[in-house]
Amino acid sequence: MARQETPYHQIRALYDDDSITVYQAYNSQIAEEAVRQQSLRVPGWSCERMTWIKPSWTWMMYRSGFSYKDANQSHILAIRMTHENFESILAQSSISHSNFTGQKAPVRVQWDPERTPSTRGKLPYRSIQIGIGRSVAEKWADEMILSIEDVTETARRMHQDVEAGMAPEELAKMYIHERVYEIKNEEVRRIIRLDAVAGDAGEGPSTDA
Repeated sequence: MARQETPYHQIRALYDDDSITVYQAYNSQIAEEAVRQQSLRVPGWSCERMTWIKPSWTWMMYRSGFSYKDANQSHILAIRMTHENFESILAQSSISHSNFTGQKAPVRVQWDPERTPSTRGKLPYRSIQIGIGRSVAEKWADEMILSIEDVTETARRMHQDVEAGMAPEELAKMYIHERVYEIKNEEVRRIIRLDAVAGDAGEGPSTDA
């Protein structure tokens, strides 16, 4: 039997029965205080601009340069939230650059090309990025976060292994512990266009340049 290809839009995440993990990158001051207080409501954190969360570890590594991109992304935080809250955020979203919606939603969803384990290449399927606007971000920061962990050292160990030439399979086995995250709610699937295929109208330009 031929191996089934990964769907064009698919949520892949680290999760258990109670929670799902998403990632963000911050400067050292915000990250250290957020971990200490187990809250993002710390000096320097702001919800005035849209805050983006990423379930994909590899995409977070790509976007932050394994925490080396710049000082404002020098610490990678793993943020746990319940499945219910994660899906409630998705239910309030619309697709960035989509031609299918004329209203401004408080949450924006983007599907960008997933990266190879080294982050140096694009894969033919996409990874979800979720932008949380102020009206939702305040509630997210105050009520929806279960725990915050600094995983920067893991990111930097992965970078060392990438630079040492570790094979993609070994990188994936060591660092990418994600499974397919199923969304059963049909309305949420429709909103985030989970079942879209390559070439669908309304697919916005990639933001991973």
